[in-house]
Amino acid sequence: MYTDHYGLSGQPFQLTPDARFWFDSRTHRKAMAYLGYGLAQGEGFITVTGEIGAGKSTLVAHLMANIDRSRLNAVSLVSTQVEGDDMLRLVAQGLGLATGAVEKARLLDAVEQSLDDELRAGKRTLLIVDEAQNLPVSALEELRMLSNFQIGGRALLQIVLLGQPEFRDKLAGPGLEQLRQRVIASHHLEAMGADEVESYIRHRLTRVDWQGNPEFDAAAFASIHLYSGGIARRVNQLAHRLMLHAAVEGAERVTVAAVDAVAEEMAADAAALAAPAAPEPEAPAREKVLSLRSARLSAVPAAEARPQPAVATLDPAQEARIAALEAQVVEQDAMLRRALTLLVDWVEADGKDTAFRTHAA
Repeated sequence: MYTDHYGLSGQPFQLTPDARFWFDSRTHRKAMAYLGYGLAQGEGFITVTGEIGAGKSTLVAHLMANIDRSRLNAVSLVSTQVEGDDMLRLVAQGLGLATGAVEKARLLDAVEQSLDDELRAGKRTLLIVDEAQNLPVSALEELRMLSNFQIGGRALLQIVLLGQPEFRDKLAGPGLEQLRQRVIASHHLEAMGADEVESYIRHRLTRVDWQGNPEFDAAAFASIHLYSGGIARRVNQLAHRLMLHAAVEGAERVTVAAVDAVAEEMAADAAALAAPAAPEPEAPAREKVLSLRSARLSAVPAAEARPQPAVATLDPAQEARIAALEAQVVEQDAMLRRALTLLVDWVEADGKDTAFRTHAA
């Protein structure tokens, strides 16, 4: 790994969200400001949206690492496509409640009592739901109903919803007007600017004791921003491959040429994964076809052998069809030989029989 080659104490561009690598970009700084404002209100919903890989999960990791656990009980859920009743059970499980075979009315009572106990102990409860774009209206409505729980005019539960850009469209759709009215803060995470990518990469490298080897050419950062669009996860993927490429080459600098080469490799890899694979013939059948082809070619007399002209490369499906036809030809040839052999044997046998009858006479 390049971490050993360059003496790094860890992987600087891992894809798993880690609060240690929090980078205070302009858009993430705004997101934290909105979260801070929303949390100060102590009620309602806070929504944060962004493209895939824009840093929503890292934002949550940073928030969870910096909250005061003595005053705030934070429950984090990664949602799936669950309906309202299942969402309630997920929330209950997040609060540490047993949910097996418990009817909904009793489960609601248990959730409210748990939230009430937390508040009386001086702790508010914050529910963070990631991948909110996957939730149907029934699940979002269940969350809204849970946000109604209060005691003495104070909300028992505050909710943060994180989602991809399409969540904004879902939230603006029919059936969610009451939830929209309870959104007290909202922010959309943008991509990093071209002027931020260099600071971002250097920040992450510094967190793992980077000593300037390999160094990045100034123009390389502009190319990284161009290929990644400033999306944090894409920057990580490209930078990771660049570090690996540099280690393999024994390079001490990352150049624009290296960025172009690695970006091209990654594009080819992505295209190969996205392309549908042509069906291959079963292995035993393919081996049999190749064996028959080899036997047929070895049976050709040397005088008849001729150099074969070059042919265009065929795809696996075409090769399989040609091999099948060749196998049929070989089989038909064998059947014809057997028929000729039987005919010769019959003629020879008939001739001997005739000679025997003549001699006897």
